[in-house]
Amino acid sequence: MNIRDIFSPTEIRQITARSDARAAFLLAKTWALIGLIFWLVTSWTNPVSVLAALFLLGGQQLGLTVIMHECGHQTFFASRKLNSFFGQYFAANPTFSDLHYYASTHAVHHRKTGTAEDPDLSNYSAYPIDKESFKRKIVRDLTGQTGFKLLSYVFGSAAGIVSSNPQRRAAAKPFAQQVVVNIVLAVLLGLLFAPWAYALWFGAILTTFMLIVRIRQVAEHAAVPDSLSDDPRQNTRTTLASWWERLLFAPNYVNYHLEHHFMASVPCYRLADFHTLLRKRGILNDTPVFNGYYQVIKHAVQ
Repeated sequence: MNIRDIFSPTEIRQITARSDARAAFLLAKTWALIGLIFWLVTSWTNPVSVLAALFLLGGQQLGLTVIMHECGHQTFFASRKLNSFFGQYFAANPTFSDLHYYASTHAVHHRKTGTAEDPDLSNYSAYPIDKESFKRKIVRDLTGQTGFKLLSYVFGSAAGIVSSNPQRRAAAKPFAQQVVVNIVLAVLLGLLFAPWAYALWFGAILTTFMLIVRIRQVAEHAAVPDSLSDDPRQNTRTTLASWWERLLFAPNYVNYHLEHHFMASVPCYRLADFHTLLRKRGILNDTPVFNGYYQVIKHAVQ
């Protein structure tokens, strides 16, 4: 399906228009929510508030990776320099990610979605799965096993910065940068909130963030009508999210994933409007759109 057969050039320009103001607002809102979570948990510290903070921080960490994703597509800010700077230092690095590496690998996912060569296929090709298998995945995520593998790789690679081998030092720079940004973040959180505040951030990355990312992956491409179809309506899913689900599983419009695969040049802050337009044109008439993440998990875990 050619998107230019559905929308006029004027409509496409409107749908894909980038806004520095909207991008800055979304980035500021994400960090403001993170600050609010830390203020609440350090002001009223108890087991319930700490547990809630771990999940809410995991949701906003996903929100930062969504912004990294948008900056990787060069669709967040209008300026390439702003995408590169804020996407790297304010979105990718705090979650131990690298914008440029992510952008290059994610571009392959878009080119190969709907084929056996999709590099992300292993994240969701096994679905639907049984409940016991999914429970084991949840346990691995929430006990830090999944996160430990990721962060061990990051810290192990960052250690190469002191190597005498120039090639190893060069390869280690992005990982060392992630560690340095997190040290700065730890100092800032300690000064603004409490000395132990960063432990919550790091703990969320190790545990709840991993689970939330898994659920996002399931919602986007798992147990779809046909994962090897070249039609986004067959290989990708949109999930309509409630307000609380947008805090945890769908920050910054990440739930409109089908729309993103229809046209990756649409900024995330215009995806909801794009969804409405596609519905008005009848493009989604025969496409299952799930209401909430419980419905998705119930479909994918049987």
